[in-house]
Amino acid sequence: MEAMIFAAGLGTRLQPITNNIPKALVEINGVCLLELCINNLIKHGCTKIVVNIHHFGEQIINFLNSNKFDVDIAISDERDCLLDTGGGLKKAEHLFDKKNPILIHNVDILSSIDLKELYTTHCRSNALATLAVAERKTSRYLLFDHHNNLAGWTNHNTGETLWAKKSDYNDITPMAFSGIHVVSPKIFDLLPDNSAYSIVPQYIDMASHEVIKAYPHSAKQWLDVGKHEALEKAKDFIVNLNII
Repeated sequence: MEAMIFAAGLGTRLQPITNNIPKALVEINGVCLLELCINNLIKHGCTKIVVNIHHFGEQIINFLNSNKFDVDIAISDERDCLLDTGGGLKKAEHLFDKKNPILIHNVDILSSIDLKELYTTHCRSNALATLAVAERKTSRYLLFDHHNNLAGWTNHNTGETLWAKKSDYNDITPMAFSGIHVVSPKIFDLLPDNSAYSIVPQYIDMASHEVIKAYPHSAKQWLDVGKHEALEKAKDFIVNLNII
């Protein structure tokens, strides 16, 4: 299983901690987020991991060079230009063998989701992508139809809504995206080249002609540690769920 860790973000929500280090190297109980993510991916069967870098990227390179992990790790270097999630995935295309689906994981997400099951579920489907989602409170939701197919996106704060198709949908379920997804290699043919853009609007566009599935999980299995208030919660989270 190949995987990619999105670790290039500026970490602005964690300032001033990230004024001098990248978000990926912020520590929880003495272990940095990048190490937690790598070890979790290895535990679930990953044999190669691509890590994208930008903010204090040289610190991430030094960390990876100084620590031996039982997995092949490649760097996708965005230090010249931060490309966001969609552009970052496209830039890393040449680092994958593109024979099998790729599991994508945000570095600031902790979870006890069975990533192997998520990956296997995707492989059994005809989906272009399978997105881990949960019923939890947020401002932005992905919208899925009664077949668990992606139908749209909405921002509850602004009222903006995007639909994958112009036809009316029934039985729509709003779900919060968990920052963990699996994509088929075909996606590289559909992503724009050489620009910075988020993957979510691309998913909405693609859902008009491709199958993009939900993979629901319990909100209790998941924690976003991109904000200060989550750092204390994370200390107990990783111990209680044994994801160190």
